[in-house]
Amino acid sequence: MAALVALSNLLDARQVWRGRTMPVPAGDQPTGWLALDAALPAGGWPDAALTEILLPADGVGELSLLLPTLARLSQGRRPVLVVAPPYVPCVAGWQQHGVDMRRVEIVAAPDADVLWATEQCLRSGSCAAVLVWPRQADDRALRRLQVAADAGKALGFAFRDRKHLSVASPAALRLEIEAAPRARVWVRKCRGGVVPSQAFPFPRSLH
Repeated sequence: MAALVALSNLLDARQVWRGRTMPVPAGDQPTGWLALDAALPAGGWPDAALTEILLPADGVGELSLLLPTLARLSQGRRPVLVVAPPYVPCVAGWQQHGVDMRRVEIVAAPDADVLWATEQCLRSGSCAAVLVWPRQADDRALRRLQVAADAGKALGFAFRDRKHLSVASPAALRLEIEAAPRARVWVRKCRGGVVPSQAFPFPRSLH
């Protein structure tokens, strides 16, 4: 019969490999939400890539998710562009959260030109981030935005209805916002990592 040996003795004798928790990578593009950063393989937003944010409806606090990022980016050299937003951004609210509105530009575009305008902004290399709410965007259109974000080294954020969740997307990261019974964000796809099994709460500080 084999003798029983205390695990601590084996560890002390270095006869058993002891795994260690890997540190969370410090991402170049932190989201500003520590729990979300810790769950994402890049330690934040995927750099020079498209992030798709799926919504149950417009105005459920989706911009609150980006405010820490917009505040950080607006302190840099390149502006943030907002293409054809469904509502005029709340200037006072954004400023209250540290966004320098002098570095934010709103691009007016008819529905037919929204995707084209977004692609040009992303590809230009002159924008830190581009936000857009495309009503009609198929796989090909989203792939063009992903390629443009990579070419222009910009962050792309596309806000879309969550009915598109069942359709595959070329976006590097897909998040779904759940508004009720409480505000939470789910990671539905993250390139280069494992999709977390739990949601992350966030306060809807701006509507």
